[in-house]
Amino acid sequence: DEEFDELCFEFGLELDEITSEKDIISKEKGEEKAKGASDVVLYKIDVPANRYDLLCLEGLVRGLQVFKERINLPRYEKIIPAEGEGQRLIITEQTARIRPHAVAAVLRNITFTKDRYDSFIDLQEKLHQNICRKRALVAIGTHDLDTISGPFTFTAKAPSEIKFKPLNQSKEYTASQIMDLYRTDSHLRHYLHLIENKPRYPVIYDSNGVVLSMPPIINGDHTKISLNTRNVFIECTGTDITKAKIVLDIIVTMFSEYCEKPFTVEAAEVVYPNGKTHIYPELAYRTEKVKPEYINKKVGISETPPSLAKLLTRMCLKSHVAGNGSHIEVEIPPTRADIIHACDIVEDAAIAYGYNNIQMVIPKTYTIANQLPLNKLAELLRLDLAAAGFTEALTFALCSQEDIADKLGMDISATNAVHIANPKTAEFQVARTTLLPGLLKTIAANRKMPLPLKLFEISDIVVKDPNTDVGARNYRHLCAIYYNKSPGFEIIHGLLDRVMQLLEVPPNEENGYTIKAAEGTAFFPGRCAEVFAKGQSIGKLGVVHPDVITKFELTMPCSALEINIEPFV
Repeated sequence: DEEFDELCFEFGLELDEITSEKDIISKEKGEEKAKGASDVVLYKIDVPANRYDLLCLEGLVRGLQVFKERINLPRYEKIIPAEGEGQRLIITEQTARIRPHAVAAVLRNITFTKDRYDSFIDLQEKLHQNICRKRALVAIGTHDLDTISGPFTFTAKAPSEIKFKPLNQSKEYTASQIMDLYRTDSHLRHYLHLIENKPRYPVIYDSNGVVLSMPPIINGDHTKISLNTRNVFIECTGTDITKAKIVLDIIVTMFSEYCEKPFTVEAAEVVYPNGKTHIYPELAYRTEKVKPEYINKKVGISETPPSLAKLLTRMCLKSHVAGNGSHIEVEIPPTRADIIHACDIVEDAAIAYGYNNIQMVIPKTYTIANQLPLNKLAELLRLDLAAAGFTEALTFALCSQEDIADKLGMDISATNAVHIANPKTAEFQVARTTLLPGLLKTIAANRKMPLPLKLFEISDIVVKDPNTDVGARNYRHLCAIYYNKSPGFEIIHGLLDRVMQLLEVPPNEENGYTIKAAEGTAFFPGRCAEVFAKGQSIGKLGVVHPDVITKFELTMPCSALEINIEPFV
């Protein structure tokens, strides 16, 4: 186990845990439920999301064997059948509005065992969740070719016109009935929404009108694969042709090793509505050139070109030195759709070299980090507000619309708030435009505490601003609140004077700060003042309006101060 853990780490994977079905069930549901479950050891391996070729045992073992230099990377071949003998998939124009793309291939003379069959189904499921984005971009169908006869037609029909026996069901249903049937199915109900409200549903027929599948929901029972299946017809339909090609390539490269002629795939012809044809799978090999010094510089090593080529070959990227050592030619196999740029090749060279073998060096640039001035000011103020007897609170940056508008006596449009598009809860609908509601809610949650309650918070608020590239702007606010049997306006006023004293802003009009009587919807009439400093209005202080207090489920009077501290940085 330790050796395998080590090997996974070297290959850039993580052996998450070593467990068994029994362990998993007893952890989740208790010892009782786990009785009779299998004790067979299971390895849970974390595979990075870009490596679709490692999502099944076949690909993982092949990758590790090549990495350990026990086998050479197999060469995947497509066999194009003689004229008129191959399988054809004809796409009709009705599919254009719903699921326009389809690709297909055939695995000939394949031998399944129980384990291979399970792995085959499991890989499709993993691809569906991962690159296929829960079947939204691509849906995979695999069929027993000997139960049907081509050419096949991919079309779209009204739900009432489609009728067939779905996989593992005992009778025929129309497409609309199938939707109702699977609405309660824990696995399939998540995919119904993809076509549910469309006027036509996609469907694939053979030449005798047998339904192969209704992508992306369910295959027909007629073409079901069993352990005795010898020839497999694979079709991938989708809204993204590139992803469909990748998915098809992955499935055929992974399981062609069980064909009579290992690593060969029989090609199929796809006919488009405009009459054009294309042969799939593409199984395209391509060559990239990378300079050895580029790899060495990026990784921070100094290997010779031949040893870099050897490292890359171990990562399933067959490489050799060309041009008298000036560059390395790397062959990208069809299993590695994740190699998009030279940096992907560099990453694989680094993995093969071993991250732990790269020498650590001190960076050539010498810099000294500094705290952001705004954060430094906020930190200093926090210390002194705490010294003044106030307790710091940290509240959520998101809140409900009522908190910043209705409860403070304002209209939501006047707050200029940033809205969340599809909020998960009513508590998180908008970004806060003021810190006051957060502190009032904190007091409401701590009403049992002895009075007086003195709280403060220094955090960001967010408002819309069309002039910024993101359309919104943050301001760092300081908010303090005093909650007691009497309003205590003088205490909050005193706190403002203390803050200004610390900021070395004198109490005068020319270059200092002043307060002037003002009106604020959240404050008591005649008990509210606006604070001016540095020639601009920076906030308000005052006694909170009784309506606001009631709306936040409080019973005592309180005073509050909220100012913007950014002008003082």
